[in-house]
Amino acid sequence: MNRVAILAALILSACGAQDAPLISSRMISGDAIVEPLTKTTGDAIRGEKLFVSREEGHCILCHKVDGLEAEFQGDVGPDLSFVGDRFNAGQLRLRIADYQLVRPGALMPSYFRTHDLHQVGKAYVGETVLTAQQVEDIVAYLADRKTSDDDA
Repeated sequence: MNRVAILAALILSACGAQDAPLISSRMISGDAIVEPLTKTTGDAIRGEKLFVSREEGHCILCHKVDGLEAEFQGDVGPDLSFVGDRFNAGQLRLRIADYQLVRPGALMPSYFRTHDLHQVGKAYVGETVLTAQQVEDIVAYLADRKTSDDDA
């Protein structure tokens, strides 16, 4: 076991964390999770439905996407209309899965995280907000949000 892994384990145990992180340091390269979290490719259509869902993805509560058929889009987070121009799929994956690893203390929730969470209802302890497949679906949707088609 390398020193970073040992240090991470000690910190987590000292904090009283009951669950190990779902995203390990081995999965992260720079500011991205390069490899998908699932073997099944993300589906942009399902991702869009999750993005606008006020019961599942919750993304629309804080973000907006131009041209998206959804009422009352949020403005707390950045506009994601052309987010595919700014971030690749791996960068989007890390930001959705566990944004605290990118920007500790940020307001955006970590959607694929079970450790070091506060005020979690008893029924949801140990559960992620989104499944790995749902993360991949939203990544597929957001990666397609570009000003122009790269294939042209």
